[in-house]
Amino acid sequence: MPSKHWVDTLAEDLAKKLADRKKKVYVFNGGLSVSGIQHIGRLRGEIILPEILRRVLESKGFKIRQLLTLYTQDAWKGKKPQLEAFDNPHEARKYTGWPLIKVPDPRGCHRNWVEHYWSDFGPYIKEFTDGRVEVVTTTELYNGKMKEFALETLRKSEQVRGVINKYRGRNKYPEGWIPFEPICSNCGRIDSTVSVAYDGEGLVEYYCKACGHKGKARLEEGKLNWRIEWTGVWKVLEVDFEPYGKDHATPGGSRDSCKELAIKVYGFNPPEGEWYEWVSLRIGGKEADMTSSGFVGITPREWLDIAHPQILRFLFVSTNPRRRVTIDLQEIPRYYNDYYRAERVYFGVESTCNKDEDTILSRSYELSHPSRPPERMPVQVPYTHVALLVQNLPKENMFEHAVARLKRTGHVSVLDDYSRTWLEGLVVKALNWVERYAPEYLKFKVPEEPPYEVYSEIRHSQELKALAEKLAQLESWNEESIKKAMIEIGGGMSSRVRREFYRDFYLAILGKPQGPRAAPLLSVLDKDIVVERLKIAAGGENY
Repeated sequence: MPSKHWVDTLAEDLAKKLADRKKKVYVFNGGLSVSGIQHIGRLRGEIILPEILRRVLESKGFKIRQLLTLYTQDAWKGKKPQLEAFDNPHEARKYTGWPLIKVPDPRGCHRNWVEHYWSDFGPYIKEFTDGRVEVVTTTELYNGKMKEFALETLRKSEQVRGVINKYRGRNKYPEGWIPFEPICSNCGRIDSTVSVAYDGEGLVEYYCKACGHKGKARLEEGKLNWRIEWTGVWKVLEVDFEPYGKDHATPGGSRDSCKELAIKVYGFNPPEGEWYEWVSLRIGGKEADMTSSGFVGITPREWLDIAHPQILRFLFVSTNPRRRVTIDLQEIPRYYNDYYRAERVYFGVESTCNKDEDTILSRSYELSHPSRPPERMPVQVPYTHVALLVQNLPKENMFEHAVARLKRTGHVSVLDDYSRTWLEGLVVKALNWVERYAPEYLKFKVPEEPPYEVYSEIRHSQELKALAEKLAQLESWNEESIKKAMIEIGGGMSSRVRREFYRDFYLAILGKPQGPRAAPLLSVLDKDIVVERLKIAAGGENY
């Protein structure tokens, strides 16, 4: 039996469970706390996973609404990275414990902390999806649908306490506990208040452990205990499916407690779910889980500066959600190579000789598109080639220069609309990548004049001269023909001599003893300049 893509397997299982709910419109949801940088890892489980499943199920006739809930009433923890977002971290300590939505923007360009860090994420969701994700905030919910749920919670506080205490181990909540956390009207904190009474109509009396203030708060001026709040979001939004991070997947953990609250206290069916692994970031050999409040990661806006959204989707879709994904920003060219391979399989111009693998690659490519794949095979230009090319082009009208050069090297002939748009983006993204993340060996600059000052170090002038003559005879100036010519010159050399020869080669062209791989480098340079430099370095013309 041929293998199925994990998406289709999960969608089939989910379809059976949703059908039992017998609803006209189903609700998929994800949840994020805007505690700091909104990194690309948050696209995986809370947005792209439910979006892909939604689209698969919609193709089977289901009607689905997709939401994303921002937990904006959560307390700001005042962690070191959060404090360091401000020019004066010491002064910023006064915001510790405040609701996220109340903390000021550290840069002063937005109304508050949430809006500032959402600005590099929220507006870009449509670039990574089909644009049908609706955003709601818990701040809005407490001013609307959550009010009735909060009142119900206060009326059932003893039942709620009984369920939650089963999962707490030590430090169980005492009898009379009121599971509501008001915002202190004196110091602004939401994490230090203790509710002591409520009037049955939605007014809660409290005292603040931080400043000693006593006061009263309405239900929109605070939040419920987080487990209850999570359950409340499910109920008021009528959620049918919601993925969750692996930290909530432990048997007897937080999600299990919320499911029991839903069934035993509030009398509704909790949503179906699927847990997912974290996304980590590797830079310079160091790897760490992306984290919002720890400010580790890159934002969707920053990703779009260096790569197409399809590439990130492909990384997520081609990997089972229960497996970790590690993003290495130096490996962007490899991610493109993997995507291009899947594209060729999808369009039937290449096969892995394994039917199951072809099926998985083809399906991953199909689902990697925020809307739908192109109708025919697009032009493919390797990311590394473009990254080398843009370093040797004038900044003005760079795309036109790039296309002209790519036509000469045979990478491009006719560009359809999709390929042109893709390549326009690729030129800009590759240039940004070179400037920010490319390994040093890929960066180069060809001196305007021959670097005469280093030519005295050259030992293999005859071999450079022979290479110049061989390259001058090439009819096609592309990576493959250049590579073949260089192999013919250096094929019989010992490993030591070959190392010395390539050192001399880079001295001749770049004025330094190393650089990008020789054939890809030469293919983006002007043939006449290359031949001339090699001849001069060999002691020939003008030297």
